[in-house]
Amino acid sequence: MKYSFHSDAEQELRDAMDYYETCSPGLGMEFADEIYSTVQRIIYFPKAWSQFSKNTRRCLTQRFPYGVIYHIMTDEVVIIAIMQLNRVPGYWKKRLK
Repeated sequence: MKYSFHSDAEQELRDAMDYYETCSPGLGMEFADEIYSTVQRIIYFPKAWSQFSKNTRRCLTQRFPYGVIYHIMTDEVVIIAIMQLNRVPGYWKKRLK
């Protein structure tokens, strides 16, 4: 199964990487690796995580306080948000079509 990122989710990923990189050199790349690993788990087992809203599911990262919000299409997983868990819930819902 293939995957794609909503443009806002891509920006969230870049912003979080930049933030972690300012905290400690190399930590931004470690964050990106963790997100990639989480996306791979989603690709292999897209229905393993319970529904987060009517059309989405959420998979939590293992090391960082983030969740990957995604939507399952017929042959693709669309990453809707790279959500920092302390952020206002539901901010990403307007991204769904």
